Amino acid sequence: MGALTVTHEFTSTVAAPRLFKALVLEADTLIPKIAPQAIQKVDILEGNGGPGTIKQINFTEGSEYKSMKHKIDALDEKNMSITYSLIEGDPLPEKLEKISYELNFEAEPEGGAKGKSVTVYHPKAEVQFAEEEVKEGNEKSALLFKVVEAYLIANPEVYAA
Repeated sequence: MGALTVTHEFTSTVAAPRLFKALVLEADTLIPKIAPQAIQKVDILEGNGGPGTIKQINFTEGSEYKSMKHKIDALDEKNMSITYSLIEGDPLPEKLEKISYELNFEAEPEGGAKGKSVTVYHPKAEVQFAEEEVKEGNEKSALLFKVVEAYLIANPEVYAA
C-alpha cells in the first residue's frame, strides 16, 4: 500500500502573516501558553529552527501521549510555508514510518488568509491502514488551528506587523 494523502483547505479572518507567525514561527512558545492543558513545552533537540531542526513536543502529564518529535524539512518565511515530519513519538501509529505535513498560507485581498494543509501518511512496508485510523489526528490539528485563530482574534495586537 502506498502513502495516504489528506488535503485540507482553510480560510480565516486573521491576516496570513499573523497566522503563519503564530502557527509556525512562534508555535513553540505560543501553543504551550494558550493550550497548557495539552502541550507542556517544546524543546529544540537539534538545529536552529530552520531545515534539519528536530523538536520534541512534550504533552502535559495525564495526556494520552508523552511526547513526539518533529523534523523541519523546509521553511520559507517569505512565501509562508513549512514542510515537516512527525518522525517519532506516541502519536505516530505503529503502522506508519512517518507523517509528513506541508502548510501554506496566502494573504486574501480582504485582509484574511487562506491556506492549505497536506498530510501524507507513510506506512511501513506491506502494512495496511485505513483513512479512519488517522481521522483523530486530523481533528486534533483542526482544533489546534481554531484555538490559535481564536487567540489571535481576541488579541489583535499579538504578532501584528
